[in-house]
This record gives sequence, structure tokens and C-alpha cells, in this order.
Amino acid sequence: MSQAHIFQTTWGATLTDGGARFRLWAPDDDRLILRADAGDFEMERQDGGWFELVTDAVPVGGAYAFVLPDGSVVPDPAARAQMGDVHGPSKLVDPGAYTWRNTSWQGRPWEETVIYEMHIGTFTPGGTFRSAIEKLPHLADLGVTAVEVLPVAQFGGARGWGYDGVLLYAPHNTYGTPDDFKAFVDAAHDLGLMVFLDVVYNHFGPDGNYLGKYASKFFDPERHTPWGAAIAYGEGAVRDFFLENPLTWLTEYNLDGLRFDAIDHVRDDTSDEPLLMAMARRVRETFDRPVHLHTEDERNIIALHPYENGKPQRFTAEWNDDYHNVIHPIATGDNEGYYIDFVEDHWKKLARALAEGFIFQGEPSRMHGNEPRGVPSTGQPLTAFVIFNQNHDQVGNRAFGERLIDMAEHDVVLVLTATLLLGPQIPLLWMGEEWGETNPFCFFCDFHGELADAVRKGRRNEFSKFDAFIDPDTRNDIPDPNAKSTFDASRIDWGKLATPHGEGWHSIYKHLLGVRAAEIAPRLAGIGPNAGKIVQAEDGVIEVNWRLGDGSTLAMAINLTADDKGAGPDGRLLAAVARGSLSDNNHLAAHSCVVTLVNG
Repeated sequence: MSQAHIFQTTWGATLTDGGARFRLWAPDDDRLILRADAGDFEMERQDGGWFELVTDAVPVGGAYAFVLPDGSVVPDPAARAQMGDVHGPSKLVDPGAYTWRNTSWQGRPWEETVIYEMHIGTFTPGGTFRSAIEKLPHLADLGVTAVEVLPVAQFGGARGWGYDGVLLYAPHNTYGTPDDFKAFVDAAHDLGLMVFLDVVYNHFGPDGNYLGKYASKFFDPERHTPWGAAIAYGEGAVRDFFLENPLTWLTEYNLDGLRFDAIDHVRDDTSDEPLLMAMARRVRETFDRPVHLHTEDERNIIALHPYENGKPQRFTAEWNDDYHNVIHPIATGDNEGYYIDFVEDHWKKLARALAEGFIFQGEPSRMHGNEPRGVPSTGQPLTAFVIFNQNHDQVGNRAFGERLIDMAEHDVVLVLTATLLLGPQIPLLWMGEEWGETNPFCFFCDFHGELADAVRKGRRNEFSKFDAFIDPDTRNDIPDPNAKSTFDASRIDWGKLATPHGEGWHSIYKHLLGVRAAEIAPRLAGIGPNAGKIVQAEDGVIEVNWRLGDGSTLAMAINLTADDKGAGPDGRLLAAVARGSLSDNNHLAAHSCVVTLVNG
């Protein structure tokens, strides 16, 4: 394997000729010990709070840890793997040991992207990278072009969503080894699938984060996040820790992109170049192959996503929560929580989401205290938005983890499925939805003692403001996040794919994704700003058209009423659904979606 697949980091352990260099930033201490099976070794204190030691005392695959002056033994925060859990010693890994089979992979254009979001632990009965490989042919056959893996950075316990990672360079060992993850990526590339990884830079989890014991400057005491202490991104060593992390994942695992979680909480106001912009710039400078970076950010901003001549200069796209948040009240009648902003004028708002991207582009938001939210988004190509009918958050942050199919009529879900898959924005599927999965996806974790009690109580109290959970006894019915049964219930059931229900949904998804691949994706390259136009937006009926990159016009008409609305939009029929099944005519029957194309 070439050295191009090894990234030299400032932090952590790096192999050298005959040994390894170990580095840790511990500015609070004046002495540090490297502990290995062969004994304890004094590390050299260097300028700026760094400690370093080059030694052959730790073999590849061997254990090591750092001993603080008070006797505490802590893992390497930049370890590539752990021997066990987050509290024990780290493992010295050779990042170049894996022999890549697919050496010719050059990625895919963003315009071809159809994302399938998965949680490794609940995607298969085995819950590992290796067992997930067995299911990748199903995704390629379905028409998916990218798998997006929920965070795998090592977190406390054996079970979790991954958003409470504490060792951000190490795949969680419950899922497998670093080489197992590389084999997963290799297998995906063999099938033409891109692999994206969800990364979390806004906080560390509450179990196993020892940075504060020896590097208090890593955190900013003046700020806090919803999940704990804020990070001091302006501190040089801290900045290196985060700048090098995305490059490590992309380089050593040959990933095709990253999804950056909740970046509105990555606040770096003191640096000349904010951390996120620096991250994206360094990625663009490092790789000459397609690398796709997309973000989650509830502010509805576009400053991180500049485009020039149709090409992203920093980040590629942003999750468009507005789209989900308006289709959900339409489908289910939900009107509490963040849905309060999307209940009124929801047909006009859905049309705006389809035509322009964001719904809130500076208008006051009730959810945000009537403060303006968002900026104009019509200057962005619509491919700069990722949309979804459901995802891990929108399912898992419900009290009982219900999916859309459990809460809405079949015919309505089908119309919204066609809407999702056949527009110019980038669609994302949540694992199992392609066969109409009804198993829940609940919030789960694996904490113990007082932390487990606090998380359990906090989780249930989150719902106290909702009408259905005002009674404390009712809140006690919400599944315990720490119970293994909650995790087990959240696995998708592959057996349902072979049922008439599952086969019916699967055939619809496959057909619609086939239309997207053949007729829509090839026309998205070069799609310009202001490409969408609202033709109609009234009670239950919406029509939008888009000027695509090749000059053709894509039109979509949606009828979510029980009445026939006559002929659909002009043009060659690409696909249609009506009355709960696929249709072959351009007619807005009850509960229908019709998509046509007029060539340029």
C-alpha cells in the first residue's frame, strides 16, 4: 500500500523505522509517562506543552497509555484503535497494513449522489463492518450511490448512535477493527458505491473524555453546548487535533466524503480563518479526486458553501431540515416542537422548499423566538441541498422512534417518496425505508450508574412539553436508552424485504431510482442558481419546475387531495405514482405525483 494512504498527524502515535513516535499535548503537567507492556518510559517535555517519545517498546498491535503525575492512566485521544473500551489502553496500529483491493476507484460526481444513511450496529444482526459488507449488493441494486455511516469514532459503552464519541480517530471496536472498516469501504467501491462518514466536532461524549485532566485549555469555560463543555478551537494544538481528523479519515480509509454534524455549535470566532473553512480548504487542497463535504446547520446559512462556475469551493451541500419539517405536518398532522414553524401555509412552504432550497430565508421563526432565521438560498444550485423524508434524527428523536410509514397513510407516503427521489436536490434514505420498515429506531446508549440515571431522566423529560407526555407516568413508558432491549428493537428486519409489503415498496424505490439515474442525474451537472420556479401552490396541489444543467426543464406536480385534478404538466412522462402504486399516465389523480421532462 502506498504512503498516500497514511496521514502524519501532530497528535498520537506514528510509526517510525523500527518503532513509533508518541505525542500528547498535556500543558497542565510537567511530567508524563508512556506505559507499555514492556514497562514505563519517561516522555520528553517540549515547547508548548507537548510531550514526545520515540521508542521500539510498543510493537504494532501492542497496548500503550499515558500516566499522569497523579497516577491516572489515560488513553491516547488520537489513537487509531483501542485494546478495549474508552477507559483502557490504546492499540498501536499500522495505518498502511491494509492492502487495498480496489486501487482504481476515483469516486463519483456529486450530482449522481443518492445517500443511504445507516447505523452499523443496527443495520445487520451482526452489527459489524464485516456483516454490513454482505448487504451492500442490495444497496447497489436498489440504485443507491452512496452509503453514509453514522459516527463510528469510539464512544463509551458498547451501544450508541455514535454522536458521543471521545476518541475521534478510532473506529469503535464493537463494529470491528480499522482494517474491517477499510474492507467495508473497499467492498462498497467494488460495487460503485461511495462511502461517507458522519463526523462530530461540536463536543465530546460524557464517558471516556480525559482531555480535561491534562489539557484544560482544550475547552472554553466561557461557552457551553447542549451536550457539555465547548471546545477552544482557537488554541493551536486543539486546532491541529480537529484540522487533521477529517484528513485522516479521508486518507487512511479512502472515504468519498464526510457529513459534519451540528456545525452551528462549532464556533471559532478568534481565528483568522474559522476552523470549518480551514478544514474544507485543506481537504480541497489535498485531494484531486471527488470528495464531498456536507453539513448539518439549523441556521440556514450558505456562507460555508460558496460555488464558482458550478463547483463547490469549500463545503458541497447542506442538510435541508426545512424540507422534512414541512412534509411531516402535511403527512402526519404533527404541530408541536419545531413543526410549529411549518404548519401554516404549508403548501406554499413545501413548494418553496422544492423550488428554492430553504423555506426560512430570513423570515421570523416562532421556534427561535420570532427572530429572523436563514438567508436567501436561491443563488445556490439545488444540488447543494440534501433532503429526506426521514433520517436517524427525525425518527430517533421521537419518543418511541416511529417511522413515517407508521404515522401517515400509505398513499401519502408514496407521493412523498416520489417527490423525494425525483427532484434535483440530493435525496437521502434512512435504512430500511426501501422495504417499508416499521421497526422503530430509538435513542439508545450504554451508560452506567449516575450517568445512566441522568441520561434516562433527561431523555424522558425532553418530552414533558408535548401534550402526550405532560403526565410523568406517561413519560415513564418511553424506552430506557440504556436498556439493551431498546437497542435490539431498533435493528432493521431484513426478513421483511421478502414479504409482499416489502417487495412492493422495494420495487417502487428501485423503479424511481432507476428513473433518477437514467433521466435526472445526468442533467444535474451545471444546474445554475434560481433554477426552480413555483407554478402552483394551493391546498393539496403543488407544481414546480426546474431548469436543469443541460437546458431541459423538469416539472413535478403533486396532488395530495382525494380529488382528481386533471392533466399533469407538459412534457415527456418520466414517472408517476397515483392511488398507492406506480402509474403510467400524466394525470393528477387523487394522491399522485407526476414528473415530466421537456428537453432543452
